Amino acid sequence: ASYKAYQSIRGPLALSSSALSPVTSVAGAPYGFHPMLTELASLFTSRELAVVANVGSLVQPLTRAVYQAQQAPIPSNLFSHADQQQQWQTSIAQGNSPTGWAGRAADWVASQKLNSSSFPTFVSVAGNVLEGNGAVTSPVAVTPGRSLQLAGFNSSAASQARWSALTSLLSLDTGVALAQAANNVLSMSIADAQALDAALAHATPLQTQFPKTSLGTQLQQVAQIIQAQSALGMNRQIFFTSLGSFDTHTGELAALNNLYPQLSQALAAFYDATVELGVADKVTTFTESDFNRTFQTTSGDGSDHAWGGHQLVLGGAVKGGQIYGAFPAFALAGPDDTDTRGRWIPKISIDQYGATLCSWFGIPVSAMPKVFPNLTNFSSSNLGFLG
Repeated sequence: ASYKAYQSIRGPLALSSSALSPVTSVAGAPYGFHPMLTELASLFTSRELAVVANVGSLVQPLTRAVYQAQQAPIPSNLFSHADQQQQWQTSIAQGNSPTGWAGRAADWVASQKLNSSSFPTFVSVAGNVLEGNGAVTSPVAVTPGRSLQLAGFNSSAASQARWSALTSLLSLDTGVALAQAANNVLSMSIADAQALDAALAHATPLQTQFPKTSLGTQLQQVAQIIQAQSALGMNRQIFFTSLGSFDTHTGELAALNNLYPQLSQALAAFYDATVELGVADKVTTFTESDFNRTFQTTSGDGSDHAWGGHQLVLGGAVKGGQIYGAFPAFALAGPDDTDTRGRWIPKISIDQYGATLCSWFGIPVSAMPKVFPNLTNFSSSNLGFLG
């Protein structure tokens, strides 16, 4: 019945049942993965992968009636890429936040002195992102395959003299707050670069073959840094990677046929690398996305901006082969729709999703409100998808 409803509403975007990669959940229910997510379907079957259904930005639980009557706080600027990305990265659904929830988790790691070095807990291999900003900790951004070291210096006497002059300038107390802050940031970046290069220099090449794609390259770099964890003095780390081009207003099927293999193959290779390193049960990979797409299609065989969507969680500690939460009712203007287009109102908040991950990461219940200020608005703070 659910498949027939899906097929009817999705129209030209509906996938035939014969094309799907069939899986069966631990509970015995049949599901189908997109045919280009072959590796992820296999990981679901072998119980290393779980699906968390209908997750999104929320201030508090909402129903269709409450949402339409505007009788409770609603996330700001819904269906906006920039705003929904910011809310996913901060967990703050209304207003602005200078810190991200992973940055606040890194603050807790620092407060407990869980890492024995000053190397940042949060590492992005996809540029600077808000998610890693903490109140007392700072992230670091790494370009995959490239050194963080400043270019233009070598072992010659003239070059070393310039290097000495630069380091002297950075340590000079200028008395100007802005200049001093910039000097401190550059000094920390230089120290982080030296520490990372030294740690990676002793790492052996991974046997796992990663796909030569943007996401594959990013995750390979993450695996290499995990391999150097001991040399860096790190016991807790958080990494950020990114894959874009999912804004499928037209030509959605062709776009997903290109993007999904990149996602599936890169995640599978990364999981294999954690097995190779002997840390599969100590590394959990999870997805975030600004929003799902409308269930109803657009005229150009695409879909529009929506809200709640399904997320993937992968790793040796994951209680896989299961769907956590509940799929929305496949009915336009149904009980889970904001309007008449299939914009699903989330049943699970970013706060609950993130708190489950952070609980596994080691953050106690008493510290969780500092990481997720709105978590107390929800009845459950642990969704149970991690052992």
